[in-house]
Amino acid sequence: VSTNGTSALQIQIGDSGGVEITGYTSSASTGSSANANSSTGFMSTPSVSASATVDGAINLFLANSSAYSWVASGVLGSSDSGTKMSGGSKSLSAELDRVRITTVNGTDAFDAGEINIQYEI
Repeated sequence: VSTNGTSALQIQIGDSGGVEITGYTSSASTGSSANANSSTGFMSTPSVSASATVDGAINLFLANSSAYSWVASGVLGSSDSGTKMSGGSKSLSAELDRVRITTVNGTDAFDAGEINIQYEI
């Protein structure tokens, strides 16, 4: 995917109460000094240039079904700064039933590419 800005990409999850925008423990890194942390979503990249494309996968796993706890891990590559790694955790109050893919600033728009969501029950 690509966006029209430089804000980092993130994934937010939610239940029947809506998408949750707080309470995440998440970080992303390029493996060098470019690191970022977030409490507003699962970060996929610490940053990205407006002309860059990002490819890869982020996996969400149910860590504890009784606590609705989720963990995320990802490895992505970008055309501007190489490999990016990410991980995090988040607990919900009920079953996961929605996923939002957005940017940290919430205003940059996707301008190219595709996103595919797969799930297993």
